[in-house]
Amino acid sequence: MGDGGDERNIEPNEATSIVQEIEDIIFNTPNSVFKSMSPSQYLIKRVIMLENELKCYHQIEGLNQKNENSSVVQYIQKEACEDAKHVCIQVHLDDALSNIKLQLFALIASQPAFNQLRTVEQLGYIAGLSLRSDCGVWALEVVIQSTVKDPSHVDARIDEFFKMFESKIHELSDKDFKRNVKSLVDSKLEKFKNLWEESHFYWGEIEAGTLKFDRVESEVALLRELKKEEFIEFFDQHIRVGAPQRKTVSVQVFGGEHLAEFKKAIAETDTPKTYRITDIFGFKRSRPLYRSLKGGPGRITMD
Repeated sequence: MGDGGDERNIEPNEATSIVQEIEDIIFNTPNSVFKSMSPSQYLIKRVIMLENELKCYHQIEGLNQKNENSSVVQYIQKEACEDAKHVCIQVHLDDALSNIKLQLFALIASQPAFNQLRTVEQLGYIAGLSLRSDCGVWALEVVIQSTVKDPSHVDARIDEFFKMFESKIHELSDKDFKRNVKSLVDSKLEKFKNLWEESHFYWGEIEAGTLKFDRVESEVALLRELKKEEFIEFFDQHIRVGAPQRKTVSVQVFGGEHLAEFKKAIAETDTPKTYRITDIFGFKRSRPLYRSLKGGPGRITMD
């Protein structure tokens, strides 16, 4: 199934027949040593749920102290869906309305973030704000790699960017809001460029367990109905610094240029509404988990 060579497109019934033939050879031949796994034998990946209004952070020395690069990943998290009582910013378990608001924020903020953190402040050669999904839990992620400033400083500058950008969101004009919505809609309606892109989309839905094969159509419909006030409320609840449902974790790796700053950072006292992670596995065991979108019993692995 491709664009050339010995590969070719096949009909659905032919694909089903091929799969059945493979399964018959593996499982149904006399004296076969293979057997299907029971549901309890499948590994189920589930994502840790962070705490509202709490910023967790994990600071560590780089494994190769000859490497001068330090890095920061900041992450923000939300409830499973908006009507329920994930720098990476974890916002929510797969929910179409939350998805489009998060995507719209990323579209609006990604270029200003790059301009401020890399071009203006020159914090590092690698700097960016993007979307992330782990097992259907969508999030924002801010990544910066730097030899210029230590991770504690860089992490503080990421927070300052979000504080500065708050006014940009609140002052967003109706014209600019509609322009950005249209840009996001247009990007979603672009046809797949090749068979690989199309299969990647469908397999992504299957792997995550979301199975929203009509994702584009449903999200476009919601975008066309989205009000600016709803988008701003989403930002105020989940993304702005100090938001009541903001859940953040910052992973900070100190490279060879910043070992002195590392010793200073780990000696500092935690500020209010922050939590220092010193035992990663203990922290994972202490937190609740988002439910698996694949469902069913199974052994659990935590990301």
